[in-house]
Amino acid sequence: MRNIETIDISEYSPSGEGGTALTYKHNHRNSLVKLYNPGFEAEMAVAEFSVSKAVYDMGVPTPQPFRLVTDGERIGAEYEFVVGKRSFARVISDEAWRLQEISEAFASAGKKLHATHADTRRIPAIKDVLRSFYLSKDYVIPEHKQRALEFLDSIQEPDTCVHGDFHMGNIITDGKRTLWIDIGQFGYGAPEWDLGWLWTMTHSLGDKRADFLLHLSQNTLTAFWDAFIPAYLGTSDSDVIGNYTRKILAYYAVRVPYMFHLTAKDKFPEEGSRRLIKFIEAGA
Repeated sequence: MRNIETIDISEYSPSGEGGTALTYKHNHRNSLVKLYNPGFEAEMAVAEFSVSKAVYDMGVPTPQPFRLVTDGERIGAEYEFVVGKRSFARVISDEAWRLQEISEAFASAGKKLHATHADTRRIPAIKDVLRSFYLSKDYVIPEHKQRALEFLDSIQEPDTCVHGDFHMGNIITDGKRTLWIDIGQFGYGAPEWDLGWLWTMTHSLGDKRADFLLHLSQNTLTAFWDAFIPAYLGTSDSDVIGNYTRKILAYYAVRVPYMFHLTAKDKFPEEGSRRLIKFIEAGA
């Protein structure tokens, strides 16, 4: 797995950017390289590639992973490039009138993913990853750490798939296939880990970051959630939706410091940590 091949980046053209990596399309073949930004450990790229291979082998619809690569400075991996693909976020950006349709399609794909049994020998349990995170260092205030560990100890998790970075920018379609992408945080456990992350992606980015990451406005993201959650739950009952939202916010409050650390490489802000404790208490 440590066999990392050197590529000539001049053979590729920039094709996209995100919070942690840049992507490049090969100029002559249907492959795409994802290179992590300088400062990200090689282990992150290796782990993502290993998980990608496991997920592909499990039959989860995702572009085929080819090889680990480096351009001499950055580490990443090369994947199948899907010709004519657009993310669900891009579809909504280009064709705003399709928001309801795409929200429901995302809900359907998510429910199918969350019903798929995982190969637990090759991908991690989300709760184990988070427990290790909280036990390794004091990334949050002591009270938040205690509440998070108590929450992790209290839940019983299924062996079903969790994307880990579950939002409309990480699913693509070419009109024939619908595929999950950016699966470096893939694992197994409760679907609420994904739903909690989608909630924060649709409620807290703000216009500038929403446009940078997803080419959408904050209002559009909120509207996406409002169309998605009834389709995912199979009901528009406000009490059911409200109770479920309180539940997933506990999962969000336990996981968001970990996701914050992946990109910021820093402790979670104390004020934010105190706010998250209330979500854990309300949803536990």
